[in-house]
Amino acid sequence: MSTYMLIMRGTDESNAAMMASIDEAMVATRTFIEEMVKAGVLLAAEGLDDPAEGVVVDFGGEAPVVTDGPYGETKELFGGYFLLDVASKEEAVEWARRFPAVRGSKIEVRRVAEADEVPADSASTGHL
Repeated sequence: MSTYMLIMRGTDESNAAMMASIDEAMVATRTFIEEMVKAGVLLAAEGLDDPAEGVVVDFGGEAPVVTDGPYGETKELFGGYFLLDVASKEEAVEWARRFPAVRGSKIEVRRVAEADEVPADSASTGHL
């Protein structure tokens, strides 16, 4: 089994469309989560707060720079995730295809690296 993250990505337009029918979206999402629980693949699921409430720590310069949200240059925002324990990438993709998303949103499917895939010397240097 492998762990995959389904990363929910939305635009201002898709987020507005979801909010316009939030009650229906929440019912459909709860049903989707129940299906994953029954299948035994769901490890975790979380939604994120409004991006205007977040900050970005930018390491592009000599010292980190903290900027309050929202982020005007961002076309898509990470809105939440599902963490799945599945047999394959194909299975993770199939779960992503079943999500009741609104038009214009996207789901990025990424495998979570195993502990033994992190370079051995990273623990001694404090870097991942």
